[in-house]
Amino acid sequence: MTLADRLQEDLHRALRAGDSLRVSTIRLARAAIHNASIERGRALTDAEIEEIITREMKRRREAIAAFGKGGRDDLVQKETLELAILSEYLPPQLSEADLRAIVAEAVAQVSAAGPQDMGRVMGAVMPKVKGRADGGLVSRLVREALRT
Repeated sequence: MTLADRLQEDLHRALRAGDSLRVSTIRLARAAIHNASIERGRALTDAEIEEIITREMKRRREAIAAFGKGGRDDLVQKETLELAILSEYLPPQLSEADLRAIVAEAVAQVSAAGPQDMGRVMGAVMPKVKGRADGGLVSRLVREALRT
């Protein structure tokens, strides 16, 4: 079953169950997928759909931070729940320890000497963790590894 099929099936299941938050979250994700499909003029692959869901998750994280600063705990909670729903459609995220190991391997692989090599290390790390780790976290770990 493709990811698009799974989203469609879960939407129907949420509609039947009356889960309005899940329905709206899946509908927003499907709309973003549909728009990207129209832009590209073809059906999207699962990897492309995962990228879109990752982008939607990033928007939720940014909204959580903004609503948190504004003292809107009700909206923080809603965005957090939507983030959890979207995360169900992505592969499991790598732990920080696993990421540190991948970063250390990449630093050794490209013979990084300091912060000036951050781009080369990120270029080696990101293909390995695509869709399984937040880019901001990876960036922070690479920066830490290059400081030592």
